Amino acid sequence: MSQHPERIALTPDLSISRLVCGLWQVADIEKDGATVDPEEGADALQAYAEAGFDSFDMADHYGSAEIITGHLLKRYAAGEKRPVAFTKWCPEPGPMTRDVVRRGVEDRLTRLGVDKVDLLQFHWWTFEHPAWLDALHEMQAMKEEGLIGALGLTNFDAAHLNVALSDGIDIASNQVSFSLIDRRAAGDLSALCLRRGVKLLAYGTLCGGFLSEKWLGQPEPASIPDWSRSKYKRFIDTAGGWGVYQGILRAASTIALKHGVSISNVASRWVLEHPAVAATIIGARLGENEHRNDNLKVFTFALDAEDRDLLESAFTEATPIPGDCGDEYRKPPFLTASGDLSHHLDAIPSVYTAVPVPGRADRMRVSSGSIWEPLAGYSRAVRIGDRILVSGTTATHGSNRCVAPGDPGAQATYILDKILASISALGGKMEDVVRTRIYLKDASQWEPVSRAHGRFFSDVLPANTLIEAGALVGDYEVEIEAEAVV
Repeated sequence: MSQHPERIALTPDLSISRLVCGLWQVADIEKDGATVDPEEGADALQAYAEAGFDSFDMADHYGSAEIITGHLLKRYAAGEKRPVAFTKWCPEPGPMTRDVVRRGVEDRLTRLGVDKVDLLQFHWWTFEHPAWLDALHEMQAMKEEGLIGALGLTNFDAAHLNVALSDGIDIASNQVSFSLIDRRAAGDLSALCLRRGVKLLAYGTLCGGFLSEKWLGQPEPASIPDWSRSKYKRFIDTAGGWGVYQGILRAASTIALKHGVSISNVASRWVLEHPAVAATIIGARLGENEHRNDNLKVFTFALDAEDRDLLESAFTEATPIPGDCGDEYRKPPFLTASGDLSHHLDAIPSVYTAVPVPGRADRMRVSSGSIWEPLAGYSRAVRIGDRILVSGTTATHGSNRCVAPGDPGAQATYILDKILASISALGGKMEDVVRTRIYLKDASQWEPVSRAHGRFFSDVLPANTLIEAGALVGDYEVEIEAEAVV
């Protein structure tokens, strides 16, 4: 058996272990106010690194994980091969000015004690707030300055990853949930990543330990004390419940016995064999090492057709996790450690401000800040009583920049985010939309635009018209208008 995990080039300059040590458990350890001693924590991480598990993943909100990793990195001399540190920046939505973004990135550099973050991953809570593109463009500038080695995303769906790529952002990776229970990443996201050269980093692969022998044939727990298992129990419930989960576990157990490995090895191997996946992220237990040798067995076997058929048969009993990757943070069902995030999302200020129409007590309107609105004399959207009318909307970012020129599907995604933001500012919701109209520059591009529309409205099913309008002004491929009744 190999003494070290396999490696993969995430970028030409960044080689990582295909089993990444995730440090989210630091936040769980510290949730009641205790703080891990950074040197003792670094000792634990160094034991992983010396065993070949030298790639560590953390975030700005994983307690003191960045500081612990910084203490580890200080132990390596300049020019010496050192562990690889990934981290994440997860800001609250708001204006992403140059200063705001640079402070966020510089905080990561300071806490890690480095001049360059090996991989900086970006999370955004709601795409109705378009400043995520401002943040990524500023982070790309910092990458070009040498402060960021590689730029990644976390919890982005395929549609918004495509917007970022088509808007000129150089994305190396996208970190998402991917497991025998949550198979969403195997669909549109993997197809896009293979087409555009982006690698997936898979977390939740062991479902917080639920994908192991420990739970095979066991009764459903009445309560769960830790954050990680609370989160993945929600995934199990959504996928069909304890009985369905046990069916998948039994299939994995049969395969594990056949190959002389563990259920966890089978769960990891199934994810790692997807061609878009660079690595899986497995929790690093500070001060414990009994799982390292078992984890290495994932590289001693491969799944054959019989194995895959057995798992696929178990999957047919399951309910697919709804939506695309990352939706669990943005819409029901909220499958997160803390559960329902609607209160958090409702507290995020709208990017647009509704103002009364002078002399019209029953009317409100919003502007998106486009240069065209005052020039041509119109509002982005107007509310009259319980009706909200949204003007023809293009993929204009800020006052006049065209987003994702040449990509009608990406533009449609951005436009629909913008439309929903204007409806939200006027007190409506996506479910209130009753009509949309789509105007295409080129009718042959109907499919990517229609698919974008379907991702937003597959449950709402408003009335819709799609026509070729011919030449649109500038680099715009599509224009969309909408009407909602609240």
